[in-house]
Amino acid sequence: MSVELPVRIHATTIAIEGSAAVIRGSSGAGKSDLALRCLMTPPNTLFTGRVELVSDDYTELVLEGGTMHARPPREIAGLLEVRGLGILEVAAVERARVSLVVDLADPSTIERLPEISNQVDLIDRKFPAIRLCAKEASAPAKLLLALDFLRRYGRLPEAK
Repeated sequence: MSVELPVRIHATTIAIEGSAAVIRGSSGAGKSDLALRCLMTPPNTLFTGRVELVSDDYTELVLEGGTMHARPPREIAGLLEVRGLGILEVAAVERARVSLVVDLADPSTIERLPEISNQVDLIDRKFPAIRLCAKEASAPAKLLLALDFLRRYGRLPEAK
């Protein structure tokens, strides 16, 4: 299947040092709120690197040198919806390499010990994927642990 890029998808995207997590979910699922909580998390002993916004609510996917990158649509670059406050200007990066797909889901549908080999298709390419409940207090930590581990080791952590 041939897809003409860039493709705009309904997703919020954050990055750590150029590696992006594309957060997908229905309207009101908590994409922006999860991104905000990730942005507010400083580097610590569990993950390194600074969290940056790529785009909120919509993300454009482009191929650059054979690598899938995420970027914000020009009209919403540097903007983040913060429910109860409105749309705020925040520092954002122009693009980041897609490394991880995060699908927001109901907690009852999330496996306790999922297959690490979980992958999803994103515009004819496969990416490591995790499922999270955005409303859980630990969701930002789980997302950042997965993205940072993937960024540093090229794979998701394995349950032993």
